[in-house]
Amino acid sequence: MTDPVEHCVNDIFEMISFRIGEQEFCVDIMAVREIRGWAPATPLPQTPSYMRGVINLRGAVLPILDLAARLELPSSEPSARSVIIVIDAGGRLVGLLVDAVSDILSVSRDAIQPPPDIACDPVRNFIRGLMSVDGRMISQIAVERILPEVETLAA
Repeated sequence: MTDPVEHCVNDIFEMISFRIGEQEFCVDIMAVREIRGWAPATPLPQTPSYMRGVINLRGAVLPILDLAARLELPSSEPSARSVIIVIDAGGRLVGLLVDAVSDILSVSRDAIQPPPDIACDPVRNFIRGLMSVDGRMISQIAVERILPEVETLAA
């Protein structure tokens, strides 16, 4: 697997931060394809509870994943302020439902700390690192790990 921040210049790279409830997360800007307002998704049968369904994105079917539910955080119904962040997760496009986009951050590689050893499995599975930015603790999402295996969705 390649280094997820290999595109950084002088050990500085850009992240897009967003909120889920009271918590702040970020993803590498290179994984983001677009940011769009919430659109109701069409549910599909036999999908995991964190899969909201699918939407039509310029003729392509885009799965929408409720990131709060995937991270086992309290989930709320989407509102007009909710946002879908379209990302490339390991070669597959997926929309992440989040409460709001916060900022574009320039972060040095040294600023990112690994999750603590005492973290539970979901944290270690989905969080690449933690950083403190302007007094805020922000968790970096490992986008390649948030999608279920292809066989799970195809069932």
